[in-house]
Amino acid sequence: MKKTLILIVCVVVLSSLNWAGKPGVFEKNWAQWRGPLSTGVSPQGNPPLEWSESKNVRWKIALPGKGHATPIIWGDQVFIATAVETAKVGKPQEKDEGEQRSHRWMSPTKTDKIQKYILLSIDRKTGKILWQKILKEEWPREGRSHGLGSWASNSPVTDGKHVYAYFGSRGLYCLDMKGNLKWKRDFGQMNKRMTFGEGSSPVLYGDRIIVQWDHEGPSFLYILDKKTGKDIQKIERDEPTSWSTPLVVEYKGKPQVITGATKFVRSYDLNTGKLLWKVTGLTPNVIPQPMEAHGLVYLASGFRGNAMFVIRLSAAKGDITGTEAIAWKLDKNTPYTPSMVVYDNILYMLKSNKGILSCYDAKTGKEHYSAQRFEGMSEVYASPVAAKGRVYFTGHKGTMYVIEHSVKFKVLAKNQLDDTFNASPAIVGSEMFLRGYKNLYCIAKK
Repeated sequence: MKKTLILIVCVVVLSSLNWAGKPGVFEKNWAQWRGPLSTGVSPQGNPPLEWSESKNVRWKIALPGKGHATPIIWGDQVFIATAVETAKVGKPQEKDEGEQRSHRWMSPTKTDKIQKYILLSIDRKTGKILWQKILKEEWPREGRSHGLGSWASNSPVTDGKHVYAYFGSRGLYCLDMKGNLKWKRDFGQMNKRMTFGEGSSPVLYGDRIIVQWDHEGPSFLYILDKKTGKDIQKIERDEPTSWSTPLVVEYKGKPQVITGATKFVRSYDLNTGKLLWKVTGLTPNVIPQPMEAHGLVYLASGFRGNAMFVIRLSAAKGDITGTEAIAWKLDKNTPYTPSMVVYDNILYMLKSNKGILSCYDAKTGKEHYSAQRFEGMSEVYASPVAAKGRVYFTGHKGTMYVIEHSVKFKVLAKNQLDDTFNASPAIVGSEMFLRGYKNLYCIAKK
């Protein structure tokens, strides 16, 4: 037990060193979509329990355009990716015109307008926009999922020296903290299933940036040099569309990249690109990001079925489908869009895209409770977050719940804001940042 604990502590410390150069710096920020531990937990966070339009809103600003990318915070800067519609009508390339005429007007998720793809830097203390950089102006050939998605759903990532804004088919952009463009990378056009839009976010590890490029065409895992954007590895993947963000974990001192997808969950050696292990069993349309805690990897999906399984890294080698490497699994209550939360020894997950919560022992799979309803919160697309013994849930229509971090279901607060929300929250210190369709909120005690 003591050796296992030491190993887990070493993994966390090494990850902090590889990320920012100083232990603890990464934990004080929210530098990527699922926070410093990729579990939705802010180890040093302590945001308010209650808020409303008239209570505990330090500032609120109207955002240009639309986007569901999570706010990314480093120091006194908040970074927001957005897509702003222009009045200009886009012109599809000649070879695509027939395809676009065939279904562009049948789908409400399409647009014929050129979008401006923008990264904003906002002062964390005041909400003032410090700078905004138009990275591309282009007509998006792809659609948006059921009209609920956006053309800026991929969250940025930062190491405190540079910020990397990713817009999928519009490319990846490296900027310094003052908004100066350092390099850009074009991966081409994705062909997503049913024009459901894009959403996977990039991941940083040491001097590398990882992009999972799964679609209805040649799919790849890109491992890039973060200083130049050039390929270190370009790994071919036999996978259809997924929206999952990859996860980098260290095991026995070696980093591996874990990718959630429909055919197989795969883990690759970050340094060589070699396939380390794989497992099948998730449903189609994989969205939730893999998570790691306690030497276990947590995987889930919930489209046209329910699948959730937990992998022992110590036993993961080769094809582990149906082997003892699977610590435990479920076939109910799994999420479709929201990712799960692992907080200490408890796993929380929502059912499908609904406000129905289940809670399990993270190591054994023992059910603490299941199918607990959040009244008045029917749709949920944002992933939950946690801090200071509390777990926070953000409903699509602005209803938000806070529960006690416990094996018993206990609601601590029900809050409401006058906006709609699909973006996942971010927690830094005593503040929580909520990105709505119209506004960005800084929730904090005044």
